[in-house]
Parts: sequence; structure tokens; C-alpha cells
Amino acid sequence: MAEVCTIKSANFDVEVLQSDLPVLVDFWAPWCGPCFMIAPIVETLAGKYQGKVKVCRCNVDEAPDVAGQYGIRAIPTLMVFKAGERAATQVGVVGEAELSRMLDDVLAGG
Repeated sequence: MAEVCTIKSANFDVEVLQSDLPVLVDFWAPWCGPCFMIAPIVETLAGKYQGKVKVCRCNVDEAPDVAGQYGIRAIPTLMVFKAGERAATQVGVVGEAELSRMLDDVLAGG
């Protein structure tokens, strides 16, 4: 099983913005039912894209400044960052195929 890193305010810049790999960040909260629905998909993607995409989770209650900086208004929100810039965003629960398409587009330079 590939590692899903935990993002906090203190490590966001290093883990996400300075990463050599594209980074998928799952913005979630422990009280969010849909967040728990998408969590297994995020873990599957971590394995599927191991070595190509870093996968992280960010609890918006523990990092409200990060959530605010990126305009997170609904969760789950998944964002892909590439070279320190936001490259793609998906709000709400979607399937593995749709998230894979989003990652493949970013990896292809889209």
C-alpha cells in the first residue's frame, strides 16, 4: 500500500508546493460523510500512481489557513498541484475513473 501523507499548515509548502512530483491533495474533515466515501478511492490512487504522483490528505479543521488560501468551501475537494501551482480541482465525491482522468491529464501536461 502506497503512503498517503498528512498535510498540516507547517508542512504544506515542503510537501506540496516544493514537491518534484505532482501532488493530489484531498481536503477533508472527520465529520464529513462524503469524505469517508472517497477516502478508499484516494488510497487506491496512491498505489496506482506511486512514483508518479504524491497523494496527501489535509484535514481542513487542522489547517484552516491552507483551506482558506485555496478557497475550500465544500469538502471533499481534491486538488492537484504541479510545480507549485494548482493544476486541477474536483469538488465532491466522484469515482476512481474520473479522478484517474484528472491525474492523467495533469501528468500529460494538461
